[in-house]
Amino acid sequence: MQSEEMKQFITEKADDMKARDIIELDLIEKSNFTDTMIVCSGNSKQHVRSIAQYVATEAKNAGHQPMGIEGEDVGEWALVDFGAVVLHVMTDEQREHYQIEKLWQV
Repeated sequence: MQSEEMKQFITEKADDMKARDIIELDLIEKSNFTDTMIVCSGNSKQHVRSIAQYVATEAKNAGHQPMGIEGEDVGEWALVDFGAVVLHVMTDEQREHYQIEKLWQV
């Protein structure tokens, strides 16, 4: 899957699970570890875990193994790393606290 297709795939799968406030951050000129971050919110810790697990499982089923998954054990902030695209799924509290969108929209 090309990067654009991967971004669309991840966004659609997160939306399938009713993720909220899905945004895409272009980091091509700002980062050396990924090209794009997709950030979204879940309603609860369980919802955050479910979104991350669903996206990872659907990607595996489509033949795209995530490079890593972090934080799904706690559920406040889960990260699914696909290399060129990284998905962050956060509770509202974590998203407000870390303000990841502001950090990367320099």
